[in-house]
Amino acid sequence: MKIRIVDIGEFELSKGSPLKSILSEIKKVSKELPVAFKLNSQVIDWHTPLNFDSEEVTLIPVFKKDKEALQVLRHTAAHVVAQAVKELFPDAKLGIGPATEDGFFYDIYYPRCFNEEELKAIEKKAKQIIKKRLSLERKELSKEEAEKLFSSLKEDFKLELLKDIPDSTVSIYSQGDFVDLCRGPHVLHTGEVKAIKILSVSGAYWKGDEKNPMLWRISGTAFFSKEDLENYLNWLEEVKRRDHRRLGKDLELFSIEEDIGPGLVLWLPKGAIVRRIIENFWIEEHIKRGYNLVYTPHIALRKLWETSGHLSFYSENMFPPMELENRVYQLKPMNCPFHIYVYNQKRRSYRELPIRYCELGTVYRFERSGVLHGLLRVRGFTQDDAHIFCREDQLEEELVKVLDLVTYFLKVFGFKEYQIFVSTRPDKFVGSEEIWDKAESALKKALELKGLEYEIDPGEGVFYGPKIDLKIRDVLGRYWQCSTIQVDFNLPERFNIVYVGEDNKFYRPIMIHRALFGSMERFLGVLIENYAGAFPFWIAPVQIKVLNITDRVVEYSKSVADRLSSKGFRVEADFRNEKLNYKIKMAQQEKVPYMVIIGDKEVETQTISVRTRKGEVLQGLKLEEFVKRLEKENSPNYLLEES
Repeated sequence: MKIRIVDIGEFELSKGSPLKSILSEIKKVSKELPVAFKLNSQVIDWHTPLNFDSEEVTLIPVFKKDKEALQVLRHTAAHVVAQAVKELFPDAKLGIGPATEDGFFYDIYYPRCFNEEELKAIEKKAKQIIKKRLSLERKELSKEEAEKLFSSLKEDFKLELLKDIPDSTVSIYSQGDFVDLCRGPHVLHTGEVKAIKILSVSGAYWKGDEKNPMLWRISGTAFFSKEDLENYLNWLEEVKRRDHRRLGKDLELFSIEEDIGPGLVLWLPKGAIVRRIIENFWIEEHIKRGYNLVYTPHIALRKLWETSGHLSFYSENMFPPMELENRVYQLKPMNCPFHIYVYNQKRRSYRELPIRYCELGTVYRFERSGVLHGLLRVRGFTQDDAHIFCREDQLEEELVKVLDLVTYFLKVFGFKEYQIFVSTRPDKFVGSEEIWDKAESALKKALELKGLEYEIDPGEGVFYGPKIDLKIRDVLGRYWQCSTIQVDFNLPERFNIVYVGEDNKFYRPIMIHRALFGSMERFLGVLIENYAGAFPFWIAPVQIKVLNITDRVVEYSKSVADRLSSKGFRVEADFRNEKLNYKIKMAQQEKVPYMVIIGDKEVETQTISVRTRKGEVLQGLKLEEFVKRLEKENSPNYLLEES
């Protein structure tokens, strides 16, 4: 059969042979050897036998620069680590070992967790395996043959995986004496893994089920060069420096206490200030744009969630019910049904639409303890929620207005780059195909009118309607799912909500769900990491610290602090009997934007000296001049004006 490799050439390959059979021929004509190949949308490796009815097959080469190449490399790196573990700990049993976005992991059963010294030994052994440049070999076996093989190896978890595979044949990969059940793809030999690093070990239940045995997940990463690995490790150090959990503790913003419950957040005074400032801004902007603010209960009768469909589609993520006076209640996982009851307080006319309700509504969802992560994954959180009830002819315009608001909010908080996805109709859906098509078209048209690029995420809409998801990019290049806009045909139908049309007939409104931040907790977690705790001036919990140099200037220092406080700034005074450098160091650790420093010279000239948290120093400033500067910087739009 003829193999056509794009931009490389055409080659003859015997049917059923792997591509490495023509490796020497490809080397003669290609300056760079491909890592793998793409056959349609599937990535295949050099070891995969090609056996097609067609006489000609076209492949796209995958080179080191392509994103798929790292996935192939890291898959092999996972096998290398598994081989290292088996050589050092023969009694260990193998689970699964996939590549991930940033590296790889391998889940391994062992009676106890691997300690730090053992992880170092595993990494050392892995590097030795890499140096041996062991060739990888792929074989196709019947399930019976595979069962015999892994039974002889006493790999119980592999045997369990085999039972879940419906095919009559499976593939295995080997490198030296190591064998693994695997579909691939892999690189040619272990030597292609130029740089590898084991990063951590953690517990992971087999198949994610806490009823199953605990395995030890060895996580790591791998690259084609040591330089790339070094850059990644430096990036990881920066991620650690910005970790919102550490900063939240150091800056006294929030706390999560085991005695209170996992995933439940205590907002400390400084964190509460930051949150309140953002919430006030959120409320003011929504009222300006025609939203009506509402408040709804934290619980409701369980029957409400039966009507909404949440008990059918979402019950595993809901807290257990509670019984009171022979009636069953449920903590709310969503705010939507409550807003429908607000809408239904009276009969609605087509003239009233669109109607927009907004709420900072706290909801409760049962997240597994293993996935809880600071503010980013919690069990009790506040959605910056809103629901718009509109006519079909108003849908596009309302979506444009929501996009205006989303992009404005993101820019205010310093996020100017984002990825946008339109999620279309899934296999199981409610409503007609016709109205789904109209809603999807409206989402796309709204994005196009705003000049926003987007990707289609086929079949990933929720059962009740299509949606837009925005993922914001932070200063480290990470993307975070925050904003979402969803069109809903389900709840208006389930709750039978209507409006009276111009012809006095009843019509069903369309419901738009939308959240700009997603949740206050998650967004603040992202915000802390994006700014490394050094918030923009307008949301900093303490904006100014007034520091005296000597006791002689305390009276003047107090008057300066009082004047700044009277202008509405958040001011703290540090008049302790400590050296100035120590006071400055403490203020910088607290990420305070400005330090006002008062000494004898400032008292004499009735001025102030100012030091920024970046170390810039301004001397001989008149207080009122400084106030004017701060008043401008104290605006939410300050970052927009500066850019």
